[in-house]
Amino acid sequence: MSISGPNPPLIGEKLGVDFANLCQSPSELSWNRLISFLEATKIISPDRSSQLLGLPEADPQAAEALLRKARRLCASSRLLFSAMVRKQKIAPEWIEPINEVLRITEGHDELVQRDGGWQIEFVAREGGLEWLLAAVARSAADVIAEGAEARLRVCANPGCGLFFYDASRTHRRRWCSMAVCGNRSKVAAFARKRASSSRVM
Repeated sequence: MSISGPNPPLIGEKLGVDFANLCQSPSELSWNRLISFLEATKIISPDRSSQLLGLPEADPQAAEALLRKARRLCASSRLLFSAMVRKQKIAPEWIEPINEVLRITEGHDELVQRDGGWQIEFVAREGGLEWLLAAVARSAADVIAEGAEARLRVCANPGCGLFFYDASRTHRRRWCSMAVCGNRSKVAAFARKRASSSRVM
């Protein structure tokens, strides 16, 4: 599945995992794509999203600085998650982009009512733009801190490359999305089976 163009679906089950799915290479993460992701994940409101979309014209240096941090965070998360999925050792320098965002941001956890229940959300101070990445960095850090216990997976479709956190009851989820990659695999397997059975006749 190509993830250029519109944002990939939010299938990662964790904010940091969905963010890592935004870019297979850092240059894929554009300003518009970043703002769209922040709005889709409810880190910012639609009104704030509209304001931020104009920031590259209003304050190009501030927009470029945040986009550079976001690209580093995305690339680092992909590198770290790939190592975790492959059960490889994590190099301390790979963690630095996450820690950089965690150090810059100040805020607190707060219980917020959502969908009839309560969730803990990070509420960051809004004096600067780095707070926009705080919840993403915290989520990625939580997954990494789980170490070998993390149920982090990569889609079984070799052409996909999207990560997900396996929150399924059986912990046997194989596809980023059953509706996309899982269905394609089933259709391809059915076609192969049908083709081989027609050759036998």
